Amino acid sequence: MRFVKPCLVILVGPSGAGKSTWASATFDPNEIVSSDQLRAAVGIDQDDQVASTDAFHLLHETVTRRLARGLTTVVDTTGLDAETRRDYVDLASDQMMITYAVCFDTPADVCRARNARRNRPIPQSVHNKQISSYQRNRAEVERDGFDEVVIVDQADPGELAPVAAGPKSLVGSEEAARLQEESPGRLAFGLQISSFQWPDSSQTTPDRLRAITASARQAGFESIWVMDHFRQIPQVGRAWEDMLESYTTLAYLAGISEQIRLGALVTGVTYRNPALLGKMLATLDVLSGGRAICGLGLGWFEQEARAYGIDFPDVNTRYELLEDTLQLLPLLWGPGSPEFIGKQITVPEAMCYPRPVQERIPVLVGGGGERRTLRLVARYADYCNLFGEPETVRHKVEVLHEHCRSVERDPAEVIVSHLGPALVATDRDHLRELIAEHRPPNTSSDNYAAATMAGTVEEQIGRYRRLADAGVQLAIVNLPNVADPVAISRFRGIITAFA
Repeated sequence: MRFVKPCLVILVGPSGAGKSTWASATFDPNEIVSSDQLRAAVGIDQDDQVASTDAFHLLHETVTRRLARGLTTVVDTTGLDAETRRDYVDLASDQMMITYAVCFDTPADVCRARNARRNRPIPQSVHNKQISSYQRNRAEVERDGFDEVVIVDQADPGELAPVAAGPKSLVGSEEAARLQEESPGRLAFGLQISSFQWPDSSQTTPDRLRAITASARQAGFESIWVMDHFRQIPQVGRAWEDMLESYTTLAYLAGISEQIRLGALVTGVTYRNPALLGKMLATLDVLSGGRAICGLGLGWFEQEARAYGIDFPDVNTRYELLEDTLQLLPLLWGPGSPEFIGKQITVPEAMCYPRPVQERIPVLVGGGGERRTLRLVARYADYCNLFGEPETVRHKVEVLHEHCRSVERDPAEVIVSHLGPALVATDRDHLRELIAEHRPPNTSSDNYAAATMAGTVEEQIGRYRRLADAGVQLAIVNLPNVADPVAISRFRGIITAFA
């Protein structure tokens, strides 16, 4: 099974059941709050029962503070007090954390034998009460409100199947990866570059972009995408970090690459005159030999727009401007110079020469708004770009198909893309190293792993298979370590699995 992190895990079982051995094999040491370790911290050693009161006071304080910060917490005690279990479940649920109870059905004679081997064994009468209490009350754990109750037998710890822990997005990835191997599905991949903040970036940026582009093509990425922002967005970095203008960057990428397609994910419709935007895209298409993709969206970063003196109208006006732009661009890229009068813009002569190399530059609309955005996709676009877990994507695709049918359009004409991060490692040890290397200060390993969808190559194959089964045809990947050519090449194994 896989534990979804961040989470609360309460171990339940008598002393000698193998709880500590199991916990140390499954979770990182800093995630485990152990009564034995705290007893050693405030007493003679971990078997100093006189120090138990102080140890449990520290344990409760530590667990409470960790849960308040949303940190994965494994409570390594006997876990036999139902009221304490329920209090911890309530605290974790307040932080939207998954909660697990792990009950240890280790035979009583094995527990007794282990206790006897301790430097200072628990008195036999106390230990017998633990064992009988567990046997009598284990069924109560099912009523404590845990999201899942797991039963293990630690009679022989060496025989216990390994248990993985990681982000929710990778739940079920092992089964999906096996399915992909047995019955391969197809999925195309694009690479997004969202940050240009590298050491000596102003001097090294051209070379780094060249290296990224070359590595992306070698790995099998079919497209490269950049964000259309004038300064860095809060989700990625700080406002003063380097951010290249998108279409200047795409023109540079066109000049240093072949075959790979190029687009902005996505262009805010308020940021440029729509006719000028159409001219820019046509120019990019000509200079790239027909590789441009037009990504469009409402725009959302009001603070950025205001800082640059750009109007940022209300959402209804932006929707009207987006629809005007979707109607204008095909006219602009077509023959002649027709007049266009929309709800928000008027173009007396929609004329663009040279016209694009492609008969129609593909148009992608970003966003999953079910009432308006996906309706616009169904009417005008060639791609829609979605976010989220497979269940969310599947629902959005169903809504999109309903909109297509309402305008008598074949849903198969719209390509479904998905944008999401991926931190990719060769194995679990390598994954821990990458997380430690790249996670920002004051961000827990669990939260960073969840934010970057961190996983091994095999786990990522399973994750993308689940997205493909939900309807995704193009996965656009944001690699946190995109400046590392090795990180890009590591993705080749995932792309190959879907080729």
